[in-house]
Amino acid sequence: MSATTDPAPAPTLRSLIPSVFLPAVVYEVGIGAITPVVAITALDLGASAGTAGFLVALLGIGQLIGNVPSAAVAARLGDRKAMVVAAGVSVVAVTGCFFATSLPLLGVCLFVLGMGNSTFYLARQSYLTEVAPPHLRARALSMLGGSHRVGLFIGPFLGAAAISLTSLHAAYLVAAGAAVLAGVLLLVIPDVAPAGPPRPARRSGVAPGFGATLREHRSLLATLGVAVLAIGAVRAARQVVLPLWAVHIGLSPEATSLVFGIASAVDMALFYPSGKVMDRYGRLTVALPSMLILGLAMAALPLTGGIVALTVVAMVMSLGNGIGSGIVMTLGADAAPPDDRLRFLSIWRLMSDTGVAVGPVIVSLVAGVWTLAAGIVVMGGVGALSAGALARWAPRYSAFATPAMVRQQRLSAGR
Repeated sequence: MSATTDPAPAPTLRSLIPSVFLPAVVYEVGIGAITPVVAITALDLGASAGTAGFLVALLGIGQLIGNVPSAAVAARLGDRKAMVVAAGVSVVAVTGCFFATSLPLLGVCLFVLGMGNSTFYLARQSYLTEVAPPHLRARALSMLGGSHRVGLFIGPFLGAAAISLTSLHAAYLVAAGAAVLAGVLLLVIPDVAPAGPPRPARRSGVAPGFGATLREHRSLLATLGVAVLAIGAVRAARQVVLPLWAVHIGLSPEATSLVFGIASAVDMALFYPSGKVMDRYGRLTVALPSMLILGLAMAALPLTGGIVALTVVAMVMSLGNGIGSGIVMTLGADAAPPDDRLRFLSIWRLMSDTGVAVGPVIVSLVAGVWTLAAGIVVMGGVGALSAGALARWAPRYSAFATPAMVRQQRLSAGR
């Protein structure tokens, strides 16, 4: 008599908290702890303001360049083991930052940290895409985006507490401890088994490699992928234009920090509702208003002249950003082929991270040629254009982009 194996129960959001969301929050706490002090560390080592800015950018450059090799690491080791390795790399990198006595050493460590971040982010997105049931996908990925926001919000406070007790470099020890704890959690907490069938092998007849993946999905990447690049640009520009405009209208650093804190609270409060709306009514019900609100609010920023008006506009910008929590990862998960998920998601993240790198550059270029207000308005226009691109292309590549498709999917799943 042959034994039968009952299928694994479908994962729930609650079951994903220990294995996915908790390690993500812990890891991001470390990144949040060092984010405010990297530039100051560079200045203490004798860097000019321009050099300090470049060193800060090396973190993002490392993340951008690391997207492609990260897929190879995750494919060889598996998603969870790749996250553990990435956490270990991060420990080494931030420890190097702690002991750095020269700008070149600090720069190398920041670049390596960026590459470690890339592997951690890609592997956790791929893992969650595989284990989360389709009807919970948007909520799961929105919660992953929320985990990122919560960790980055908590981290600076822990870093500040450590700095107040010792020295500036204590923030790097907080980051090292957070990365160690995240790795330990990933090692001791069991995997959540996906409810569906195992990941299929890659189709025969399709050559492996990133070139084949690019050719196979060139139409998607040239349309919806460009929309995602624009989303990354607008979101990154938001982080730059707020402090620049605050300085332009004469606000103090303390007032600027207060505006950021209030806006961050709005952003963090919206990640779960946004995912629930996407799962119930479709991706566009969140993606379109997110980009329209963010773009229009950014375009209105130059109309503000005091802290009250700036705070209101910053909160509206955070509203647009917050309701779009997880939208880039969700659209990527929708479009990713199950037999080539890691390569596809690495290219997807490469496009999004390229937008993150390009957004502030556009603001700087336009501001240099014209005015800061013009640069801000241009990025607001990019937000509106990204909304139009999403409306045009998301329904073609995401089976859950429209309410009708969501209802059809839920009926077919018996829900």
